Amino acid sequence: MTDEFASTGTTSTAGLLTMISDQLGDQLSHVSLRSRKKAPALVLVAHGSRDPRALATVTALTHRIRELRPALPVHLGHIELNEPLLTDTLTALRPGRAVLVPLLLSRGHHVKHDIPGAAGAAEHLRTRVAAPLGPHPLLVDALHDRLTEAGWPAQQSERARRRSGVVLAAAGSRDPDAAVDIRRTADLLAHRLGVPVVPAHPGSAEAQDVPAAVRALAARGRTRTAVAAYFTAPGRFAAQAAAAAPGIAAAPLGTHPALARLVLHRYDTALTGAAQNAPHTALPDLATA
Repeated sequence: MTDEFASTGTTSTAGLLTMISDQLGDQLSHVSLRSRKKAPALVLVAHGSRDPRALATVTALTHRIRELRPALPVHLGHIELNEPLLTDTLTALRPGRAVLVPLLLSRGHHVKHDIPGAAGAAEHLRTRVAAPLGPHPLLVDALHDRLTEAGWPAQQSERARRRSGVVLAAAGSRDPDAAVDIRRTADLLAHRLGVPVVPAHPGSAEAQDVPAAVRALAARGRTRTAVAAYFTAPGRFAAQAAAAAPGIAAAPLGTHPALARLVLHRYDTALTGAAQNAPHTALPDLATA
């Protein structure tokens, strides 16, 4: 088990990784200055949604990333439903290097096939595809904050804690790796909160939905249930999850500061050559580029 998914010290782990990401960014910036070339573009890849709030949210997140690292060229592309589409964003980039960072929370078809396929079709670019955002302790920070904002108590008595539980509402996927990633996030959040956390998938006919997860917790004596929205932006599934919540319903992750830092961490990690799930075109060594 890596430090990233350590079962203890989640808060300190997230803080440590934030510091590491900042240090990597500084190092990569210095390398870029020495080479007198721009850093590879960061292409943030969102899913897309018919809910207009989703586009507004990911656009605001893009701006936040630019504020954190002003010298880095940051672009936004969508897999479907919203403009700019990923293919159009990649086509518009000048020949050079780019790192695609999925604004997705687990592995699945988009991460393994759609995004690498779009990257490979952009023959004028040398690309890498970063890992999806989740699972990661920084996401647990964001989920905890969203629950607290919605009314989850900062402290609970032992009696209240034994009656409490959380449903982690997340987008469903047929890819078994996605289920593993979501389960891992549920485990990390359960460790943080000290109560059971059960994944659920709104709108899925093949997996447990939010009402079923609430009933499962109630059968274990967990009658005070909150719903954590494990979505990057508002949309149909997030709305369904909130409507099914018997009590506290947290907002999606949205523009939480942890997401912007995690995007940069995934970008930096991809540039340092860490293995990714999806195939990618090799980038030259930054020290000699």
